[in-house]
Amino acid sequence: MSDLTCIIIGGGHAGLAALKAIKETTRGMANGRRIRFVLFDKQPGHVRKILLFRPAAGGEEIVIPWTHYEFSEGVEFVHSTVISVDRREKQIRYEDVQGKDARMQYDLLVVAVGSVVRQPGPEQGGISLTDLQTAAVIRERWRANLRQAAHEKNPKERKRLMTVAVTGAGISGIETSSELALEMQKEASSLGLSPSDISVYLVSGQERLFMEGPKKVGRKLDQMLSECGVTVVYNRKVMREEAGVVTLNNGDRLSVGLCIWTIGLIPNPALRTMGLPLTPDGQVLVDESYRVQGAPGVYSIGDCARIVDPKTGKAALMRCAELALQDDRLGKIMLADLEGRPAPVHKSAPIDLYCIGLGKNRGLVWGRKWGLSMIVTGKLAWKFRKVAWDAGSKLR
Repeated sequence: MSDLTCIIIGGGHAGLAALKAIKETTRGMANGRRIRFVLFDKQPGHVRKILLFRPAAGGEEIVIPWTHYEFSEGVEFVHSTVISVDRREKQIRYEDVQGKDARMQYDLLVVAVGSVVRQPGPEQGGISLTDLQTAAVIRERWRANLRQAAHEKNPKERKRLMTVAVTGAGISGIETSSELALEMQKEASSLGLSPSDISVYLVSGQERLFMEGPKKVGRKLDQMLSECGVTVVYNRKVMREEAGVVTLNNGDRLSVGLCIWTIGLIPNPALRTMGLPLTPDGQVLVDESYRVQGAPGVYSIGDCARIVDPKTGKAALMRCAELALQDDRLGKIMLADLEGRPAPVHKSAPIDLYCIGLGKNRGLVWGRKWGLSMIVTGKLAWKFRKVAWDAGSKLR
């Protein structure tokens, strides 16, 4: 019997999780046939996207070589960009790093290309924290500003160079602003500047932080951000940044050395060319067992898929926490489908749980189950967050 070819498109958190789950569930075999695993990704290694603020603030390396993972043994890694999926012929078309066009047949296909950071219009200025390249640009920019500030005689200009605005106050914005403030304070001290002169503004379009939970969590986050040196500006939106001036929707202006956009996620636009059925928002349409509609042998999980709990009608959010249960279930679903057995169906997470990092040994964890709310802060919350980060990248 010939081998079955299982292709995973995307080596981010969802793709890596899918690969691990399918390999472990099937043990590389199905109905007496060996499964050949092929992972396609445009990056040369796994990028820990949820930690993009780390290289932007402290220069941390967040790329992990594919060979680091034990479950990568025997897997073919193809450094390429997938262009389209031919559902009838069961093949993908891709372009390698040299720009050459190629195709590969599949028996099983997992689409796990995730999401990308939403970007403002080019006329709005600032820098979006979208990838490793922009993270590096952000770090170099604020460090250069501080070096310039160390020699600046004009107090007003020195203050501007030591000020950053982060627009978008979701978890990404909260984590970015807190770690950035702490790193900037350390750098300022090393340059002979006063750390207290560092100003980081987090601009929120909402009346409070963390709209997903109770008001007390938002108040606690505000307090903890203040302790880090972050000032939250509520009920305001950044309209544009130009020549070091951020203009808000009420006409107020902030003089800044840098404006960073962290305004949420959208499904990966690459899905638009793949030829798969999508929602108006651009997510892949799947059934309750992650099967792509009208595409036998094709599955999708993670941020790029529209996954709905058939019992509650609740759609999965674009959060790593949602993925934790999807990947394990996907392996069981695919094996059941191969063996002709009834497959498991999607279920929402049994508990609402959010982990937020606020710099080393600082964090907040909020959970809710059966109507009961729980808040953990400090070092223990930081450990929870670190475990979540590592689990997302399959380092545990």
